[in-house]
Amino acid sequence: MDEQKPTYRKPLYVQPVERLTQTQIKSIHNASMKLLSETGIKCAGEQAAGVYHSAGCLVSESKVGKQKQWNIRFPEEVLKKALKRVPSQVILGARDPQNTLYLNANVPGVYFGTGSETNIYLRSKIEQFVSTGGSQNTLQYPVYEEEPGSISALCESARLIDHLEHADFFIRNINIQDQEIDSKNKDVNVFFASLLNTAKHVQGGLTDPKALPLVISLAKIIAGDQPHLPLSFIVCPIKSPLFMVSDSSEKVIAIAREKIPMVISSSPQGGVTAPIQEEGIVTQINAEILAGIALAQFSNPGTPVLYGSVPTRARLDTLQDCYGTGNFIHYAMGCAQMARFYGIPCYSSAGVGDVKRPGIQAMVEKLFSYKGVASAGAHYIHYAFGLLDGTNIFSPLQAVLDNASIALVKDILRVPSCEEQHIEAALKEIMKTAEGSGMFTRGVRKQLRSKVVSDIYEFVSKGEEDQVFIQAQAKLDACLVDDSNTLSEETIAKVYKEIPGLLNKIKGGLYNE
Repeated sequence: MDEQKPTYRKPLYVQPVERLTQTQIKSIHNASMKLLSETGIKCAGEQAAGVYHSAGCLVSESKVGKQKQWNIRFPEEVLKKALKRVPSQVILGARDPQNTLYLNANVPGVYFGTGSETNIYLRSKIEQFVSTGGSQNTLQYPVYEEEPGSISALCESARLIDHLEHADFFIRNINIQDQEIDSKNKDVNVFFASLLNTAKHVQGGLTDPKALPLVISLAKIIAGDQPHLPLSFIVCPIKSPLFMVSDSSEKVIAIAREKIPMVISSSPQGGVTAPIQEEGIVTQINAEILAGIALAQFSNPGTPVLYGSVPTRARLDTLQDCYGTGNFIHYAMGCAQMARFYGIPCYSSAGVGDVKRPGIQAMVEKLFSYKGVASAGAHYIHYAFGLLDGTNIFSPLQAVLDNASIALVKDILRVPSCEEQHIEAALKEIMKTAEGSGMFTRGVRKQLRSKVVSDIYEFVSKGEEDQVFIQAQAKLDACLVDDSNTLSEETIAKVYKEIPGLLNKIKGGLYNE
């Protein structure tokens, strides 16, 4: 597909765990087809209804109060025709071409990145505490301060992700709430602040569809002569269950007409807006995502899309989203298999802590979901860095801890290199050593060079005191002070000259109040 493939950022290649059997996958597919052909979806967007009608869907108009809406039913052959047009390979560009991502539905290579759009940014620092008992024991531990999302926090987040070795892409993770920001200038400022501070792929949603031309112009200036734009989009056109929102459907159509990669996502909540049982929620979200993907393909055949599965489960006592359950992992693994069934790269989620502060609970919840969802072969795992309290808080300290956890998961899931020549070499080593010294230490150096020897945990403590937080905070502080990987002054000047609505305080990659 692209002659520059060697420059792509290397994913984690896995041998996918098949949680669902092929018979179960086909049964869920058939159930989704039945749902779309008999019940269909309700659509609040007249433009989308027109696109569906032109493509051969069965469209009927009705009114809810004074509002028009349309029922869209999908003949199976019409839907199959749309799915055949979906590219199985998607390339996501980056400011640094070495960070370009290559997603192939037929090759289970996994990337990890940020996600959500949190309202709270959780700053941290290490303080020393002294016990109130007679022993006067001391302890160094982080203290936290919550602040509203801002451009400053967004810039810091992007800069941190740029430094984290196992973060492959950056999805705007902070809801900027600065006084100067409104719906008209929000999108260009979000994308510019992100692209200014990270050379990795940047992805985000659109608050205002009218901002699309400006955002594309911004991306083209920054891309220069590169073949792929450094950004892509996320659109969630469906409000579960089975309702297409008007403005989001317009965004799908507009982005598709520009043929820019986008995620078509749905995020039902098991137990509230979708069945809680695995087969029920996977059937529903599959139908919802296929309806959105069809809209993109009907608008412009061949538009590159990702199968955006973000199912959650309701916590039964509060009905809030709950990520630290086996159900959440089961849902995501099933969706990854459905995406592979259709030959579409999968956008998934893992690494969300339900607790509000970094600690043992967050680490447990995150580790199991990283390993479970990645093992299913989901290509593009968002939510993977820094999220706490569901998706309401972004903690930079937690993101640094997550980076170390993902390193372990990548190592655990890497494909073994037990090729014939390696086995023969190992056999010779065993036979020679068994007759000689009996110690295999001389062979370790060679295996270290071939990178098959696992690293130890990044923040190993010395002595009796747990130093994980202390070391992680030190790494965080070092990352945030290094703002050297930014755009050239020439490019920044060109951006400010040609793109209206940008705030001066993000100029130069630093937030200057």
